Amino acid sequence: MNTWKKLSNKEIKSRIFGALQQNINFFNAPLLGVPASHLDGKVFYQDAPFLQDAPFLSALIHNPNHIGCHTIGESESFFSGTQELEKEVIKILAEDIFKGKENDQDGYIASGGTEANIQAIWIYRNYFMKKMGASAQEVGIICSEDSHYSFTKAANLLQVQIGQVAVDRNTRSIHDQELQNTIESLKSRGVKYFIGIVNMMTTMFGSVDDVEQFVQHFKTEGVPFKIHVDGAYGGFFYPFSNLENKLNFAHPYISSITLDAHKMLQAPYGTGIFLVKKGMISHTITESAKYVEGLDLTLIGSRSGANAIGVWMILMKYGPFEWYEKIHTLLMRTNWLCGQLKKMGFSFYRHPHGNIVTIKANHLDPKVAQKYSLVPDDHHQPNWYKIVVMDHVTIDKLQEFVEEIQIHATQSA
Repeated sequence: MNTWKKLSNKEIKSRIFGALQQNINFFNAPLLGVPASHLDGKVFYQDAPFLQDAPFLSALIHNPNHIGCHTIGESESFFSGTQELEKEVIKILAEDIFKGKENDQDGYIASGGTEANIQAIWIYRNYFMKKMGASAQEVGIICSEDSHYSFTKAANLLQVQIGQVAVDRNTRSIHDQELQNTIESLKSRGVKYFIGIVNMMTTMFGSVDDVEQFVQHFKTEGVPFKIHVDGAYGGFFYPFSNLENKLNFAHPYISSITLDAHKMLQAPYGTGIFLVKKGMISHTITESAKYVEGLDLTLIGSRSGANAIGVWMILMKYGPFEWYEKIHTLLMRTNWLCGQLKKMGFSFYRHPHGNIVTIKANHLDPKVAQKYSLVPDDHHQPNWYKIVVMDHVTIDKLQEFVEEIQIHATQSA
């Protein structure tokens, strides 16, 4: 780990308050042309004593706008102090966690995984259109049917086509023939350029796709392609639970990765992350944003610098080794749950390196599923219910759940 180091509370406070001092000061500087300000003083406390010990809340009140992408070219100089913290987050994620070459990735804190996934498709669509003369309808997304619905949104918004590959009902893996059939179907609809989506733990099942499977099929077909990894759920989990993970920037065909900090990292909601290899994000530059210093390359435009500070704080509070320990504590709890389900003869899916356990609905009383807030794959006609082992899901809580489903299983028998 070159950049990611554990810091003390004192060091974290010093870095954040120092960064805020480098930003413009809405409270006393002669600012007349900036279309922004601090949070409204009639509603939000500006000088409460506790703020001197609350760097994140202070950042919210100072209200830095991190519009644009700060890893490439110029950015709004008004907020240069906190932008540096965001750039540090991107560097840690791209290089220390996802094995990218030094200073060879761009990225920004997005509003969530949905935006980050759409940003990736937008970049690749424009790349194929600009570099290869493609029309939008000649570009196709190909992903498993377990992929997040954001890719259907992306196809609709960007007017590209999409093909969803059927997966095995029990293993959630993609069969070669199904992948081949989907590629051929897209080609028959006029698609010549492909965007392959590889999942790093799907939202419902926690399943992980095989990037080599996609690459081999694209090469066999001789089609131009780009690979995007959707790690919105697994990005802060899978690289630590599976040290042999290949879904990173060391892979020659992986160009971009999505993460969600508001899932496993427990950052505030509305905090996603988009990472991409150098030379790609410029395909979404908005030349008409001339009043923005450095223009804008992102889908969201204006965004809260406080979210970036939140991610930075969490990473620095844990450091790499304590984060590794946290992930393996969750794995231990997940292993315990799976052991109990096996003893009862329940059918379930769980990726061996994941913390999502998805149980077939026929084993569960719907009232029990509702009591424990289990999430169904289909709210109208559930086939599966999932459990996500997070920080608050302790062995004690899992034990209570297991005892209750044992009682129901005994009564049903």
